[in-house]
Amino acid sequence: MPIVISFLSGLIMAAGLIISGMTNPQKVIGFLDLFGNFDPTLVFVMTGALLVTATGYCLIGKCKKPVLCDSFNTFSEQKIDAPLVLGAVVFGMGWGWAGFCPGPAIVGIGLGLSKAIIFVCAMLTGMFLAKKILK
Repeated sequence: MPIVISFLSGLIMAAGLIISGMTNPQKVIGFLDLFGNFDPTLVFVMTGALLVTATGYCLIGKCKKPVLCDSFNTFSEQKIDAPLVLGAVVFGMGWGWAGFCPGPAIVGIGLGLSKAIIFVCAMLTGMFLAKKILK
C-alpha cells in the first residue's frame, strides 16, 4: 500500500508542477527576473506550497506516528554550515540559469523536454562530482 500512496502522491505533485507552469523554464526565469520581464504568477504557487506545508506540519504535530510508516523522518542536523550554504548557492544559480529545479526537471523528462534531460544529466554529474570532491 505505501508504494501505491507514494505513486499517487508523485502523480499529484507532477500534475501540480505542470498546471502551475513550473516545468516551463521561461515562466520560472520570468519569475526570477525581478528587474526585467518579471512574471509574478509563481508567487501564488509558492504561497500555496507554504500553506500546504504549514498545514501538514500542524497535523503531524498531533500524530504519534505516521499512518503508513513506523516513524517520522526528521532532520538531525539543525546548523547552517558551509556545505549547506554552498549547496543553496549552486541550487539557486542552476535554477536561475536553466529555469529548472530537480522536481520540475524530472517531470519535464516525462514530458519529453530536451532541456530537462540536459539539466538532469548535468545535475546528476554535479551530484556525483560533489560526492567525490567533498568526501
